[in-house]
Amino acid sequence: MEGITKHVDVRISPDKMKAYLIIRANPDGEIPSLHEIMSILKEKNVIYGIKEDILNYIIEKKIHGQEILVAEGTYPVDGTDGRLEFYFNIKKDGKPVILEDGSVDFRNLGLIENVEKGQELCLVIPPMPGRNGRTVTGEVMPCKEGKQVKLPIGKNVEYCAETNMITALIDGQVIYSNGKINVYPSHEISGDIDNSTGNISFIGNLIVKGNILSGFKVEVRGNLEVWGVVEAALIKAGGDITIRRGIQGNGKARVVSEGNVVARYIEHSNVEAKGDIKAEVIMHSNIKCGGKLELTGRKGLLVGGNIKVGKEVVAKTIGSLLSTATEIDVGTDPKLRETYKEIKQEISMLEKNIKKTEMVVNMLMKLKESSKLGWEKEELLERSLNTKQTYINKYYQLTSEIEEIEEQLNMEKDGIIKCLGIIYPGTKITIGPAVLVVKEDLHYCTLHRDGMDIKIMPLR
Repeated sequence: MEGITKHVDVRISPDKMKAYLIIRANPDGEIPSLHEIMSILKEKNVIYGIKEDILNYIIEKKIHGQEILVAEGTYPVDGTDGRLEFYFNIKKDGKPVILEDGSVDFRNLGLIENVEKGQELCLVIPPMPGRNGRTVTGEVMPCKEGKQVKLPIGKNVEYCAETNMITALIDGQVIYSNGKINVYPSHEISGDIDNSTGNISFIGNLIVKGNILSGFKVEVRGNLEVWGVVEAALIKAGGDITIRRGIQGNGKARVVSEGNVVARYIEHSNVEAKGDIKAEVIMHSNIKCGGKLELTGRKGLLVGGNIKVGKEVVAKTIGSLLSTATEIDVGTDPKLRETYKEIKQEISMLEKNIKKTEMVVNMLMKLKESSKLGWEKEELLERSLNTKQTYINKYYQLTSEIEEIEEQLNMEKDGIIKCLGIIYPGTKITIGPAVLVVKEDLHYCTLHRDGMDIKIMPLR
């Protein structure tokens, strides 16, 4: 073997990742065996990544004088760092929304992103482990392990280690800031609702420190507080609405609250509240109030427009010296009355449709009895019978709803009007079925229904 090894050279690359073998020609023309070559490689410290198939090929083909790669190490594979996969937009650029038809909605900028309790916000993807490498001489080449990502836990969110998911603990606005995910129940806008903010839709409470300009929409699930003026805008709230200055609606403003509405003044606007409405002045507006309408402050003025109130109206001055038409209807929840009216109209339409369908069914049944009904008419008869039954089912459902509403209306107490100053002529007052058109000044009085009449009593 010693003679053979003289004709075998092994070269290892400087990085020790490759080993080459060359068999020089010898007088005997002998080729070392696999065992001999393996021994030679071991002597040269080549112990890893040996390609035995290549060695067998060299031996079989008796390859001389050619340097051939016979061993190769493995390079280390670094691990990958953990990362975050966000399920919401972390960069709000305030760009207008492009609609399906290609047009641009400049009033919807998507600056507020709403999330609900339990909603998934971010998946925390753990780091992937690396794999060490090894040289042909058997030395370990350590890999770089992946790093854990820092959990972006902020306010009102939680992390579940089992699912690697971050979820919202409350309803609110989600914001990613300074490396943390936060969900806030309230949002604050420091200026006006205008082209810089676009329309606003928020799941929690909203404070607007400026005005809400004409043409914009603001919808919140919680309470809304406006420090300035509401112009000809649409605003809706699932809670209370407070407007520190007032509403200048130009006949187009619509304010809808599932709670109470408080404003300094309401002019030329449409305001609906399930609860109470409080203001100092209401002029030429349409008001629907399920609770109490109270005109307080120095003026306490209610003039012009159509006023519908569920329980009570309290004001200093109602109407004006010019006999401005002012209509007040008190004693019935306006929302309930509207629902009642809508269902009544729907029932009337159903009755007409049932009669029309019955005519078609009767005609087709006569044809069937005389054996003059073809297959097309058979299908029409079947469809007509199904349609009729659908109408009838809906009719019974709505009549049941009407009965429930009528019970609620009957249980309601008659409303009252308290005048802390004067009611001017030209004011029309309705309490239940009783109607009074004021013909002369009424001072410091209480109005309530007595049978089919409205009684005027001294203010108590």
